[in-house]
Amino acid sequence: MQWDDARLFLAFAREGSFSAAAKRLGVQHSTVSRRIHALEKALATPLVERSSTGYVLTQAGEELQATASRMERDLLRFEDASAGQSDEPAGELRVTAIANMASTVLMPAFARFCSMYPGIDLRIEVTNQSVRLAERDADVALRQTNVPGETLIGTRLTTVASAVYGSAEYCAALADRKVSETWVSVDCCDYHRTWTKQARPQLESSFCVDDTSLTAAALREGLGVGYLPCFMGDSDPELVRFREPEEQHELGLWLLYHRDLRSTRRVTLFREHMQREMQGVSPLFEGRS
Repeated sequence: MQWDDARLFLAFAREGSFSAAAKRLGVQHSTVSRRIHALEKALATPLVERSSTGYVLTQAGEELQATASRMERDLLRFEDASAGQSDEPAGELRVTAIANMASTVLMPAFARFCSMYPGIDLRIEVTNQSVRLAERDADVALRQTNVPGETLIGTRLTTVASAVYGSAEYCAALADRKVSETWVSVDCCDYHRTWTKQARPQLESSFCVDDTSLTAAALREGLGVGYLPCFMGDSDPELVRFREPEEQHELGLWLLYHRDLRSTRRVTLFREHMQREMQGVSPLFEGRS
């Protein structure tokens, strides 16, 4: 058996489908299906069975998943240890961040890191979904949370405050009682969704968005008021605060990585760089700018 076969099967076992595994590995759906069927033929035993709810692993498939996971951990430990011995910082550093931060306030910090360490290939991936750092979906994750994972090492960079915003014209009309109070229904994350329901439990909105950039655009159009992180709302000249930030809506911005990477130099350099960079922009994140 080749390691590449085991790696491909491991992706399938974790994702639960050929298409999801293909997306994770950056290959075609047919490639994953063909390679797993070839692996089953070579081993002379079924690894996957179709059920009424999808695909499940056979006993042999579960044993192969456990074996491949151990192989992966050993390879990753070797990679991390060898990378940490380099005199010159080099290699790929994969960082996952939330899109609204990565494309705005964090981008200058990323650019300065690239200038300081040209030997490090910085790869930024944006997602609002959780990532499996133990399985190296990424090396570092920048995440908003108040409960970072116990298996991860984390550095709290700053506090992210949120407030309720609306367009200046719409909020002025509300103050003069010329329009009724309308809220934009948001589904970008559990936090803003929950806070909106708490603020307006009887909310019936005819307009819903699933991304904070869309929320900001809707607010600029006067479609109502809604929650935005202060680093977005306060930076938009067309928006004003309808409600001030509340402490109960504060989230920590954490830089997280797996404990196996604690001695890897490129991770350490990135962590220290982001800690320095945050000193200048913390007021914006905290809603004090």
